[in-house]
Amino acid sequence: MKIHIITIFPESFGSYLESSIVWKAKEKWLFWVELYKLNDFSDRTFRHVDDKAFWTHGQVLSPEPLSKAIKHIFEKVWRKIPIVYMSPSWELLKQERLEEFSKTLKEFVIICGHYEWIDQRIIDLYVDFELSIWEYVLTSWELASMVFIDSLIRFIPEVLWNPDSLDEESFSKKLFGKKEYPHYTRPREFEWIEVPEVLVSGNHKEIEKWKMNNLK
Repeated sequence: MKIHIITIFPESFGSYLESSIVWKAKEKWLFWVELYKLNDFSDRTFRHVDDKAFWTHGQVLSPEPLSKAIKHIFEKVWRKIPIVYMSPSWELLKQERLEEFSKTLKEFVIICGHYEWIDQRIIDLYVDFELSIWEYVLTSWELASMVFIDSLIRFIPEVLWNPDSLDEESFSKKLFGKKEYPHYTRPREFEWIEVPEVLVSGNHKEIEKWKMNNLK
């Protein structure tokens, strides 16, 4: 999987891309990220990339630098690839949708908005998927992009130590879209609370029944 990210603040991805499972997946070349600083595509003084929105008090990312950045990526990869725009106003990202994206999005661009929005004409001309991680507004949509990437790359083979965990986790098809059952580990008793007896019984049929009865 190849991900191109257009952002004002590429440095904000540093610690995320260099830690834990994400870093290990990158080291194995299971996925690849390239960052593009939006200001590098601006012709304005001080490389400004935003302007005041018409009839509102907010700032909006201008269409010219965004368009140049997108065309630059298309020329670089020799073709048009899907464009994802993270915003608070459109399709709410869910597990089932992520499973679909993991099969279809092999190389794509993420636009990280900032300030209020991006110019609507960029959405009309280029954006294929406008995604929201939930019903709230962020100052920086780099955070939303990291959430999207993190939830997406988990479906790449070999990223997770135990890929079977994908089959039975919160919101998965096997759990009927519900949240997972409670989890326990050693010690069997902690602060006078014991692990449910069925989980240490070795009776797989009863354990499966307990798990299904304890979905949230």
